[in-house]
Amino acid sequence: MSTAGLSRARLGHMHDFMSGYVERGEIPGLITLVSRRGEVHVDVIGTMELGSAAPMRRDTIFRISSMTKPITAVATMILLEECKLRLDEPVDHWLPELAERRVLKRPGGPLNETVPAKRSITVRDLLTFCMGLGQIMASPDTYPIMQAANELQIGMGPPSPAVVPEPNEWMHRLGQLPLMHQPGEQWVYNTGSDVLGVLIARVSGKPFETFLRKRIFEPLGMKDTGFSVPETSLDRLATSYWPDNASGKLAVYDNATNSQWSHPPAFPSGAGGLVSTIDDYLAFARMLLSHGRYNNERILSRLSVETMTTDQLTSEQKAVSSLVPGFFENNSWGFGVSVATRRHDISSVPGRYGWDGGMGTSWYSDPREELIIILMTQCALASSNPSNVNFGTLAYQAIDD
Repeated sequence: MSTAGLSRARLGHMHDFMSGYVERGEIPGLITLVSRRGEVHVDVIGTMELGSAAPMRRDTIFRISSMTKPITAVATMILLEECKLRLDEPVDHWLPELAERRVLKRPGGPLNETVPAKRSITVRDLLTFCMGLGQIMASPDTYPIMQAANELQIGMGPPSPAVVPEPNEWMHRLGQLPLMHQPGEQWVYNTGSDVLGVLIARVSGKPFETFLRKRIFEPLGMKDTGFSVPETSLDRLATSYWPDNASGKLAVYDNATNSQWSHPPAFPSGAGGLVSTIDDYLAFARMLLSHGRYNNERILSRLSVETMTTDQLTSEQKAVSSLVPGFFENNSWGFGVSVATRRHDISSVPGRYGWDGGMGTSWYSDPREELIIILMTQCALASSNPSNVNFGTLAYQAIDD
């Protein structure tokens, strides 16, 4: 047993199991990280792309997609601490495009069948994904509202930075759509974080990425995190894959040579636009687990981190919301992160928080166990990928105290 209470033999079992995904050709490469009480174990396995001899590297850059959301939430909390925003204040002043909303009579109904919104959208609604508009995961093509959103190219699908318009135009297009639900009524995934990115820029008077860089990335030493990869670092960007439903094999979604992330996007997506490395994200995770402090830098107060990582949904909201079957039976949502609420397996310690990135990444922090776990792969849909589900179990079975 190590001084951090981790079994080296059991970490070895995790290595053997995770290596199997690479050996079977299910994933080209991956990186696992388990950190407890200051001790860090990193395992780098496989290659940067299928059929390549170029080995995966510890400083490989990944498209972290929805692991962007917690970073956007932290940026919002910074402005809340400065009283430039307030949780239950309407956002109409900063985002007039969202004022005087109309709401669909039913989510799957025609766009012209609406009623007035009962109240304005607040900052809290954006942080908790209860603004009334977002992604529908199941059969989105059957919903007129999703068809209209996709025609407007406002980012309701997988991250595609090359096609989304700049923030003011994005807000203009978003403002053309009715809401699916009344503000505060129901949790709907994703869009709230993109709106927050625009809100942060307008309130701070700085481009969203500039704000993130000055207030979060530079203080934490996150030198490889951003909305694009500079040309000098493209050799470290892993090829991204998406499963081909017809063949069952991996198809290239985005490669390094002509990557959508090889130049700054018109719209820096607060919901899913960032790239990062495993050590950059570890710095971010350590800051949160240390109650907002990292080395000599304080990013947030302890109280802000506790608020952000606490269940923020009411039982009524959870009862009518869905992501994947059973999600809200065992988890809830704070501000930009999921929060475990029920112990239904060995890794779901109540109070554990974090989130997955749909392009193949995952992060969770556990204050009770003083544990951080991060998985980086380049294969999409990590939340339903066995490598992600099993990684959580394997990380927790390595605890030895």
